[in-house]
Amino acid sequence: MSAGVEWALHCGVLLAVLKPTGTLPGRALAEFHGVSESYLLKHMQALTKAGICESVSGPNGGYRLARKPREISLLDIVEAIEGTEPAFRCDEIRQRGPTALAPCTYTVQCGIHTVMLEAEQAWRQSLRDRTLADLAPVSVGTMGQQRIDLATTWILDNVRRNARMGYTPPPGGDEPVRTFRVEEEHPEEAGDASLVNPR
Repeated sequence: MSAGVEWALHCGVLLAVLKPTGTLPGRALAEFHGVSESYLLKHMQALTKAGICESVSGPNGGYRLARKPREISLLDIVEAIEGTEPAFRCDEIRQRGPTALAPCTYTVQCGIHTVMLEAEQAWRQSLRDRTLADLAPVSVGTMGQQRIDLATTWILDNVRRNARMGYTPPPGGDEPVRTFRVEEEHPEEAGDASLVNPR
């Protein structure tokens, strides 16, 4: 897989911690991850085209998830960046060389092709079964408290707030991000990317 998959997954996790009204511009996403903005924007465009992200225009514009994190599988992200073509391509080289027979004698699929296809189906299913809502707490769980504090401060400094169709802020207003701590006691809320909250 290309580096674009890694970048897209990390951006997905970062966007998953925003409240529904929050966005981050492409420049900020690139800065947070220390990667090329122009290269990252190509991947963000692919995620937007696939319906994973939304691009909001205007002075408070940026990117946000188009769906709830629990509705976005990791396979959705991989396929948005890499496409849906199989990772392994069999060129039937067993039918070449000095021991090759007539093509009509090859009636059984190549054993190597069979094993590689089974492996590909397994990893695709594994990614299909996991969502951004699953990945975000795992990713955050590997961060130390100092990094969590730095990330929370950075997000609060860079997030932009926008209105969102069909979204009603809770009483008392809507903060731009949620807490990096996973809310184990409310898994249904954690599924909505409740990972980052200002202190």
